[in-house]
Amino acid sequence: MYIGDYLARRELYSSDKLAFIDAGKSPEWRLTYRDANRRANKLANWLKSQGVAKGDRVAILAKDGYEHLDLFFACSKLGAVHTALNWRLHWQELLEIFNYTNPKILVFSDDFKEGVANLITNYQLPILHLDGDGLPSSLHFETILQSSQSSEVTCPSLEAEDIAALIFTGGTTGLPKAAQVSHRMIAWNTLNTVIHDVTHNDVYLNVFPMFHTGGLFVYTLPQVIFGGTTILIRAFDPAQVLNLLEREKVTIFAAVPTMYQMLTTAPNWDSVDLSSLRFCTSGGAPLPVPLVEKYTKEKGIRFKQGFGMTEFGPGIFALAPEDAIRKAGSIGRPNFFVDAKIVDEQNQFLGPNEAGELVLKGPSYSSGYFNNPEATQAAVDERGYFHTGDVAQYDEEGYFYIVDRKKDMFISGGENVYPAEIEKVLYQHSAIHMCAVIGLPDPKWGEVGKACVVLKPNQTVSEEEILQFMTERLAKYKVPKSVAFLDALPISAAGKILKRELREKFM
Repeated sequence: MYIGDYLARRELYSSDKLAFIDAGKSPEWRLTYRDANRRANKLANWLKSQGVAKGDRVAILAKDGYEHLDLFFACSKLGAVHTALNWRLHWQELLEIFNYTNPKILVFSDDFKEGVANLITNYQLPILHLDGDGLPSSLHFETILQSSQSSEVTCPSLEAEDIAALIFTGGTTGLPKAAQVSHRMIAWNTLNTVIHDVTHNDVYLNVFPMFHTGGLFVYTLPQVIFGGTTILIRAFDPAQVLNLLEREKVTIFAAVPTMYQMLTTAPNWDSVDLSSLRFCTSGGAPLPVPLVEKYTKEKGIRFKQGFGMTEFGPGIFALAPEDAIRKAGSIGRPNFFVDAKIVDEQNQFLGPNEAGELVLKGPSYSSGYFNNPEATQAAVDERGYFHTGDVAQYDEEGYFYIVDRKKDMFISGGENVYPAEIEKVLYQHSAIHMCAVIGLPDPKWGEVGKACVVLKPNQTVSEEEILQFMTERLAKYKVPKSVAFLDALPISAAGKILKRELREKFM
C-alpha cells in the first residue's frame, strides 16, 4: 500500500460497502468502494498512457459530480496533482492559472465549453469532456474510462510530503494562490476531524464545491479513510438537500450560515424529517443564535461550529453542540493537533480578551503556495506560525472568536469597525433574513458603514427602523450610515457572501 492510495486500501477493508452517491446524475450513481477503486484504476491507466507522471498537474473545470473524485483518486495513484479550477473565473483568469501551474490534461463539463474553447486556443493540451458533445478536439471522459484497463496502479516513490492537490485561495484581489495539499496534510486533517465524533458508519452530504477545500477535505476524504458514505450534488438546491437528508438518513451535514438560512425557506422545510442527523457543522462565518434556536426547536438539530481555511487543515477549530448557545459567536477551541495564538502588530503573543491576528502552527499546514516562494515565505514567521490575516481573540476558557477579517475591517473617524460585530446585531432583528456590512469612502469620516440586508418573505421594515435598532445596541461610531434593501446578496460557490462585489456595486 502506498501513501495516497485511499481506495485500494478501502476496497481491501470494505469492498461492497456503499461509498458514494452522485445525486446530481439522472439516474443517480451509487458506487461501492470496489466500484470506485476500479474506476480510479482505469482512469489512472489512461492518464499514465498519456504521459502523466508523479508531480504532473491534471486540471478539472466542472460543476460537482463524482468525476472530480475519479480524477482525484486516479492522480493519487500516480502521484500526480489534482487541480480543480474555480468555475466562477473568466477564461482569461484561468489562462493565467494555466500559465503558472502548467496542467498536462484538462477535464471539463459542458457548462464551460465556450470558455474552454477560448482557453485551448491560447494553451494547447489534451481535453476530456464529461457531458454534451464536447469540442472537436475533446474525448469523452466516460468512454475513455470504460475502455481502459482496471489493473492496479501505484506510485512506489510517493512520500508523505508529496503534493496531492492544488486548492486555490479566494482570490479577492489579484491572481489566486495555489495552496499545496500534501498527503501528510490530508492524514493530519483526518485525525483532527475524526476526533470530533466521526465514525465508520456515517453518511455525509456534501454541498460544497469540489474545487474548494470544503468539498474535498472537510469530510469527504476523512469519510473515505474511515469507510463512510458520501453524497454529492451538482449544485446547492435547498429542497433537494432536505429531501436527501431525509431519504438517505444522513448523519453528518456541513454548510455555511447562508446555506442554513436558505434551507429554512425551502418549501419542504416544515415537513422534512431530519432526525437521522447526529450533528450539523457550520463554518465560514458566525452562525446567528436565532438560527441555531430555530433548528434546535423545529428539527432537534445539534450544531457544531468551526473555522477552517484552505492553507491549514482545513479543520482548525471546533465548537461542541453543548456550547452553541453558551459560547455563541465562538469558533470554538483549536483542534487536537493545532496550536493557535493571537499576536499584536509586533508579533508578540497576547493574552485572553486581547484582539490581534490569529496565527497557527501544526502538522496539518499546507506545503506553501505552488510556484510562489515569496508568498510561501511571507505567510510564515520565524517561529513557524502561519499568519491568517484574521483578527481574533480568546476568552479565559480558551474559546476563540473571530473579530473580523483584516481586509473587511474599515476605519471610521479613527476607530476600527468590524462588520462581523454589526452583522451579529442585525441578525437579531426578526425581519432580517441575510445581511452584510461593508465600509465605503466618506469625505468626513474616511469610511462609513453600509448595511446590505435581505428581508424575510412578507416582512416590511424601513431604513430608519433598522438604523434605530442598531443604535440601541451598538456604539454610535459602529452604526452604519445607510441601509440597502436587496433581493439577494452575491454569494460565492462556497456559499460565502462576496463583500467585494457589494463594495463595487455601491462605490
